[in-house]
Order: sequence, then structure tokens, then C-alpha cells
Amino acid sequence: MILSEGRNCWRIAHAARAAFLIDGDAYFTAFRAAALRARESIVIVGWDLDSRERLGRGGGGPTSGPSDDDDDLPAALVPFLNELLTRRPGLQVHVLVWDFSMIFAFEREPLPTYQFALRAHPRLHFHMDGVHPVGASHHQKVVVVDDAVAFAGGIDLTKCRWDTPEHRAVDPRRVDPGGKPYGPIHDVQMVVDGEAAAALGELVRWRWNQATGQPLAVPARRSKRAFADARDDDGWPPGLRPDVQDVPIAIARTLPAYEDRPAASEVHQLVLDAIAAARRFLYVENQYLTSASVGEALAGRLRDEQGPEVVLVLPRFECGWLEQSSMGVLRARMLAHLRNADRHCRLHVYYPTVPGLPSDGCVNVHAKILVVDDRLLRIGSSNLSNRSMGFDTECDLAIEAQTEGGETARAIAGLRNRLLGEHLGVSPDEVAVATAAQGSLVAAIESLRGRPPRTLEPLAIPPGASSDPGAGLAVNLAVLDGLVCDPEPPGAPEKIIEQFVPPKIRKPARGALFRFGIVVAAILGLAALWHLTSLRHLLDVHRVAAWGLRIQTHPAAPVLVVGAYIVGGLVMFPVTLLTAATALAFPAGTAVAYTMLGSLSSAALTFGIGRLASRHTAPRLAGSRLGRMCQRLRRRGLLAVITFRILPVAPFTVVNLAAGALRIRFRDFMLGSLIGKLPGAVAITLFTDRLAAVLLDPRPRNLLLLVGVVVPALLAAAWLRRRLKRRVMTEAP
Repeated sequence: MILSEGRNCWRIAHAARAAFLIDGDAYFTAFRAAALRARESIVIVGWDLDSRERLGRGGGGPTSGPSDDDDDLPAALVPFLNELLTRRPGLQVHVLVWDFSMIFAFEREPLPTYQFALRAHPRLHFHMDGVHPVGASHHQKVVVVDDAVAFAGGIDLTKCRWDTPEHRAVDPRRVDPGGKPYGPIHDVQMVVDGEAAAALGELVRWRWNQATGQPLAVPARRSKRAFADARDDDGWPPGLRPDVQDVPIAIARTLPAYEDRPAASEVHQLVLDAIAAARRFLYVENQYLTSASVGEALAGRLRDEQGPEVVLVLPRFECGWLEQSSMGVLRARMLAHLRNADRHCRLHVYYPTVPGLPSDGCVNVHAKILVVDDRLLRIGSSNLSNRSMGFDTECDLAIEAQTEGGETARAIAGLRNRLLGEHLGVSPDEVAVATAAQGSLVAAIESLRGRPPRTLEPLAIPPGASSDPGAGLAVNLAVLDGLVCDPEPPGAPEKIIEQFVPPKIRKPARGALFRFGIVVAAILGLAALWHLTSLRHLLDVHRVAAWGLRIQTHPAAPVLVVGAYIVGGLVMFPVTLLTAATALAFPAGTAVAYTMLGSLSSAALTFGIGRLASRHTAPRLAGSRLGRMCQRLRRRGLLAVITFRILPVAPFTVVNLAAGALRIRFRDFMLGSLIGKLPGAVAITLFTDRLAAVLLDPRPRNLLLLVGVVVPALLAAAWLRRRLKRRVMTEAP
């Protein structure tokens, strides 16, 4: 047995039925059908949610029951829920989404709290969850209806998630709520009933209580007999055929340690145990592949003479301006490591393609699937990244076949065949026949690959570390990005930050709110224009570094670099990446001077913009976590500015705007920025220089020099942590 409660899963609970929903159309249709049968409770927990998202678009989803085509409720999510609540007096709907980082602001519905406050039914309760370590996120995607039916997987009820298995290059139905087309996206969700659904209900109610401090009532439980005798009224989407019945469902979580709450790393252990248990085939679909421990586990099986075939289906390249400069390069290094470990030629990496895609387009593989032989299946929200293994909240479901060739084993193999059939443009039966005939999953794929109109193409695995300076620069910047984008689980600095996060303040004045709203809208509009159009390429971090190399000796270099920091602040470009680019382009002393001059100039400008607002409005617009930051800025200006510069809980520009709006003394703000920014600028400059040397030439001498930089920095951070903690304790009332 692979699954073990308390080791690699939180709970193992029975489901009378379970079904696999491939792609967004299937999930949205099934969710709508289940919601139409809700009587007491719908709880939605997600990374994101868009109130305007349409639940059905005529894609021919898996159910033959009620859908937006034959019921009279609105198509958009919140209007649909509003009307449902109007018709069901006893129904309550609770929505919990991540209180997201500002870096994702331009990928989400603007001001979601206000959207719900203005448009939602009184029994549609919305909350943004910021109860997690600094830098982490809530990534679970779970919906529970009456504790009778539950959905979990990789799909959020938000924009740019809907698609059909055809994944057409151009589909007029595949547009976001603003009417903007987006590319093909592939994903998978799982639906379960019975005790498994009730267990997921317990999980989402716990999340709601953690986030709000308010318990949710448990819906009236149905007995097992009721499920058997009254399935026409048990919430299961009508017409949805189960893929497997009477099966134990394992629920695995990732929960980072937070305050007094212990960590849970069941997902991580499940992935490692699954890789170790594979004998013939290991089939993986995932958005990311950057986890060091997962990569080493895969490498170990590839070195093993008796190891399995490893088939990875990944997106052709990372989608989005943030991922391309960070996770994409880290994935390339991971694939190079796996290729070097593949002594027996059992590693095969593919990406799906469909006809008509532009040269810069791809099918976005957003699924999080792991299949071990015909024995184990895992569907969930977890990427194969450091974040998902220990830093973010995640929820995966898994089933394990008890006997070879039984119903569960056939269902597991059947899903793998459906997925490969979708990617290869053939039927699942053709995949099954080819696999049986070849005795090899890779041979089956190769025998079916290349048939028009769609197929799986081999993903080129790059060579290892190059001696080319440009390649080393890209790798180095990606590693620095990865420290932010894909960190390991949180450590002690979280405890300091929590000392600076008291309850948020409220009661803004209406006129001041309007004025500050105009200011914030202008900044966000400029940043959105930059990030969402081709203008962003003018300030790509790699371009900044290359540009810096070209102007090293130019007389106007100081003015140009300071100008880059000012523009970067206005468009919310990460100041850490600008610092790293400066460190790569200039000698160490010059880089530190330029970094300080540029960042302080940018801080002064955005601070001045913030002064246009009322001090009461910044916390209200910032969201719960940033609102608490604003309160601390108000109470301890200089100390708070220093702390937020050293251990940032918000983007550089956001802190500047908030400090200006809260009327922090300009002298305290600039002095705090100088004191707080200088150690980081020096550390990043030295770390960047030494890390680049190690990446390009990993000799013992360079490794020792890197350690010589990192160890003193860690000791200094530990000393600073104690000093700040002591200062906060002495100031506590």
C-alpha cells in the first residue's frame, strides 16, 4: 500500500462515486449542476475567483442534466449564485479566496471585496484569506455542496480557466469577462461524494474559521443508506457518469507552519512515496517542475536500473510575464539535471500542441496529475514546486487500486489513456491498445505521435550550465527570482513580521477615499499598461542587466540608472530584481551606490504621490494584510519602515504609497528606507556576484566564497531579528 493516513494523507474517506473532469468546461458544467441541487450550503475555497466568470458556454460538458443552456438562471457566477439564493431561502454560500499579493493584481478582478459588497446577495458571504506566512499563498481549489458532493483539483472558478478538450487555437467562446481572448488551457478536477465529500467539507470549514474566526454550521448529514436509496436527490450532478465507485479517497494537504499551527506536508510525502513505488510507468502532468526534492527523487529512479519509464507532459514554456523569467529557467535546469541522471533512456518530456497556434503560443498545461502504473492516481492543486511542497496551502485527492486489474486499476489506467488520447488526438481505446501491444508507455506514445491535427512534441531539454555569460546571467537572475517565486517553507523571520501586524483600521472618509482611489487607479493603470502590453519588454530584468552593461562607462549612466528605478517604481517592477540587475551590470561599489540612489529617488516620488491621499484611506484599499501593515506604519514610523525594507511584506511601491498616505514624517521615511535598504543592497550585490561565479564555475573555491557571503548574512539576520523583537517587546503596551 502507498497511501497511509497520517503519513502521506490527512484522511482516507469512502466515496460511493468519483469522476474525473477533464478541462474547465467539464468542471464548470458539473459545478453548476451540483449547485442547482444545493439545499443548505455551498463553500468555495480558491486561489482566485472572478464574480463575472461564465459557468457554461455550450461546450458539451459531461452532464446531461441542468446547465446554463436549459435552466433560466444567469450564466455569470455571482448573478447565478444570487438568483439561486433568492430561490432557496435556506441556502448559504461562503466564498474564501487568497488575499493575494499585489504582484498578481493585474491578473485578477479589480477590488474583489467591493465587487462582492456591491453585488452579492446577503447570504453570499465573501472573505479574503491572508492567514498564512509572509510570501505564501492559499492555493487550494475546493468546492463543497451540502457535504454531499465536493470538487477538488487544479481549476479555480475564475477567468482564463475555461476550455474544452479540443483546445482549439482560436475559440470564440474562450474569452475572459472583458471579452479578451486567451490561449488553450488544460486542467483536471475530481468530484467525489459520500464521506469523502463530508471530509472536504470539514477541511473548508476549518479554513473559513481560521480566516475569519467564525465557525460554519455543519449541513445535515445524510446516512449511507440515504445515499444509496435517494441518489436522485443527493447533489450528484445529473447525467455525470462515475469513473469509479465505492472507493477510498485520500486527502493530502500542504499547510505551512503559522503562529501556533503546525505544518502539514502530506502532499510532499505522497509525491515522494508515489515516485518510489513506481515500477513500470510514471506519468506526470504539471504546470511547474522546480522542486529540488522531487527532482532528486525522479533522478534517483532514472539512475535505478530497474526504474520506471518517466513521462512528463509540461507546457511548452511558462505562461505569464513573471513565470517566464523565473520558473521557466529553473525548470530548464531541473530538466537538464534529470537528463544527466537518465542513464537508461527512460525519461521522455513532451508538450501538447494544436494546429494554428502562433509561434509564441502554447497549450497551457495547468493540470496537477500523477499516475503510478495502474495503481495510484493523484489529482490536486499542487505543482511540483517548492511552494506547493511546503509553503502554500494545497489540497490533493488520491485513489489507490487494491487489486491488479480491478475496477479502480481500470479507472486509473482509463484516465491516463483519456489524457494521452486528448493530447495525441486519438481515442483512449487506441492508447490502451498501443500500450498493451508495445508493453511500454513511451513506445505507445511514439507510435501514436505525429498524427495531424494535434500531437505531443518532445520538449527540448537544454544542456547544463553554460560558459556563455549571457546564459549565466539568465540563470543567475532566475535563481534570484526563484527565491521569491518558489521559496522553501518559511522560517523565523515570520515571527518578527507578525509583531508588526495588528488588526486593521476602518472608517475611511468618503471624499478621501475617492481622492486616494484616483491616485491608486492611476498607479495601477500605469502598471497594468506596462505588464499587460508589449511595453513591459522595455524593462525586462534581463534587458535591464544587458542595458546596464552597455552604459557602464557612459557619462549619463547615473541619471539613466536612477531613471530606471523611478520608472520601475511607478510600474511596480520588483526592486529586488532591479538591484540584482544593477549588481550584474556594474562593479560592486558602483552597484550599491546606484541601487541606493535609484531606490531612494523612487521611494521619495511614490511617497509624495501617497501624500495626496487621506491617512485614513490607505488601509481600507490595501486589503487585510496590507491594511495591518498600514496600521503598524502609522504607530511606529521609523522602526516600521526599517523593518518593512529588511523583511518586506508588501511591494516596494505599495509601502511608499502607504507611508505617504499615512503622513509618516519624510525624514523618518527616508532614513528608515536608507537604513533598511542598505544591508539588502550590499547583500544582494555580493550574493549575486558569488552566486553567478558558482553557477558558471562550481569549483570548491567559488562555493567556499559563496558560503563566506551567505553565513555572515544569516548571522546578521539572526542578530537583527533579536534586536527587532526586543524593541517591539519593549514598546508593547
